[in-house]
Amino acid sequence: MPGPEKKDTGAMPVRQLDPRSLRGLAHPLRIRLLAALRHHGPATASQLADRLGESSGATSYHLRQLASHGFVEDAPERGKGRERWWRAVHRGTTWDASLFDEEDPETRGAVNVFMHEIATIHGQELSTWIGTMRDWPAEWVKNADLSDFTLRLGPRQVRELGERLHALINSYSDAEPDEDAAKVRLHLHAFPQRDE
Repeated sequence: MPGPEKKDTGAMPVRQLDPRSLRGLAHPLRIRLLAALRHHGPATASQLADRLGESSGATSYHLRQLASHGFVEDAPERGKGRERWWRAVHRGTTWDASLFDEEDPETRGAVNVFMHEIATIHGQELSTWIGTMRDWPAEWVKNADLSDFTLRLGPRQVRELGERLHALINSYSDAEPDEDAAKVRLHLHAFPQRDE
């Protein structure tokens, strides 16, 4: 996701988007396919179609498009016979803020599609948590967080805050997980609002 450059803490690197790769990724189904492969690991087009409620023809086509832009690749060690497995190449994406200044209408449209789809995914993930939290042990429900803050900051301070938060979050990716660890999603949004 866009934001400050992330430290590479794992074997999989973070992909720096440029105008061409952003345009290749900026399709709602491609973004969801890539997110599914990153969050759940390698899968076939049929498995992804079932997970996302799409046709396997659509997932196959968009996986090939993602591959042509270097976002996914074959996972041949997983396949049996003609079964084709896919895996994510990078653990995340980031981009330089200069993409917001692009004059090319296609790139500007790609920025909008990407940002809106990420916001939609975040909303869906949060709704899923709220709808299923009673299925989790009480310890998880008590310790999960749903907070918002309003601060008065300038653009430089927002960037600094983001960098510090990213550094803190990345420090946990190197930590030994607790015995009762589960996959935890963190969303970070920082944006200005006009005073009423």
